[in-house]
Amino acid sequence: MQFPVHREPYVSGGFFRFMEERMKRREQRECIFQLLFRLEFNGQEEMPEQTELFVEDMKEAHNPGERDEAYILEKYKKVVERLPEIDPMLEKASEGWKLSRMGKVELTVLRLAVYEMKYDEDIPEKVAINEAVELSRKFGGDEAPGFVNGVLAKFTKKQET
Repeated sequence: MQFPVHREPYVSGGFFRFMEERMKRREQRECIFQLLFRLEFNGQEEMPEQTELFVEDMKEAHNPGERDEAYILEKYKKVVERLPEIDPMLEKASEGWKLSRMGKVELTVLRLAVYEMKYDEDIPEKVAINEAVELSRKFGGDEAPGFVNGVLAKFTKKQET
């Protein structure tokens, strides 16, 4: 799927120029999700090559600017680094669902959302949940949005108090 390119004009020296093209946050999140999803099918040793292939595909599909590409890759790395902390939290919150039994889409969406809720101070909790439900609606099965929403509800600050 091709996404529109976003450009913001500005005037410089009497000429209109375009600032670096920026992807919308939702597009960035989808790219992060897709990169994390590859982790489910490839071992850590294969991920550097997979990441290169993904970046090539992303450049064709989204035409990201350097800042977008750096943001996507950096956030992907941060999520992967936190997986040893995130996965036990998901096991506990999903009550009766082992991570190995979850659909790979749902698991990947949940990992990204929990990272955003717990470790990314720039993303409000409600936004992380809403975006996770949207990702699960787009990439998962019919039951995915309800499942993701139900698990993430257990991570909200209201539930933890």
